[in-house]
Amino acid sequence: MSTVHHIDAFLEMMAAERGASENTLVAYHRDLTGWEASLSKTNSSILTCGTGALEAVLANWAKAGLAPSTAARKLSALKQFCLFAQMDGLRKDNPAHSLRGPKQGRALPKILSHNDIDALFDTVEADASVKGLRLRAQLEILYAGGLRVSELVSLKLTAASRVIQKDSSPCLIIKGKGNRERLIPLTGAAIRAIEDWLEVRDAALPKSEIAKDRAKGYLFPSPGKSGHMSRERFAQLLKQLARESRLDAALISPHSLRHAFATHLLERGADLRAVQTLLGHADIATTQIYTHVLDAQMQRLVEDHHPLASLTKKTA
Repeated sequence: MSTVHHIDAFLEMMAAERGASENTLVAYHRDLTGWEASLSKTNSSILTCGTGALEAVLANWAKAGLAPSTAARKLSALKQFCLFAQMDGLRKDNPAHSLRGPKQGRALPKILSHNDIDALFDTVEADASVKGLRLRAQLEILYAGGLRVSELVSLKLTAASRVIQKDSSPCLIIKGKGNRERLIPLTGAAIRAIEDWLEVRDAALPKSEIAKDRAKGYLFPSPGKSGHMSRERFAQLLKQLARESRLDAALISPHSLRHAFATHLLERGADLRAVQTLLGHADIATTQIYTHVLDAQMQRLVEDHHPLASLTKKTA
């Protein structure tokens, strides 16, 4: 059996036993085939290589300018595959076990200000077209609930329909990473935006009957194979909205809105555990990065506005 088949078997295990999402499986496949391509230049493979060969690949990637965070992700994928291969008897050892990823500083997420958020909403609310109403609903849901972009674009129509019923809880049920479910409470503005979108949603359904059948179950339908808007398309629309709002489009992304959601909640005194639950983080350490963001913002605030700040800089 070829390495390709073993990679496929690993991905099947990740999906069946660990509930890995489609996006995660695509990333694992890309990273593992990348390792295989690099190792093939030394007449080796991820099933026959030694630790030295893996270290050489990492060194070559570093010389080529690969970001440490990317190299660390690729190494993580390889370590999981090698452990799978060892447990399945495909190889006796685990050459990646002792490898350490490249050192990397922990980059703080870029956070949008309240004024940035207001500018985005002011612009989108002025657009009463079908596309404008769709983008407003997406923006309201994303900022109100801190969803991952994949969770947003794949929202089911039934979930949204339940939310707008007067006798129903104003919460979305989101199935996130590892198939873990969580409740996301929505604001009144988000619910109104969903209602406005549902009134015109039929106009956005694909014309083809086959595509329409695929798309009819999603809140944000699309003629693509998935039946719903892609993450890439939503990111494009968001950057276009940023430019129309006279903001730096390079700083605006679906993930920056998720960061803004978390940071703005913590600024207003939200409990860190509650924010962890809303974001769907398995480990609170992941959520704690936002406390570092607040610390950095507080430091800049003191440096920029404290009456003794200028004196301190002159004598430093």
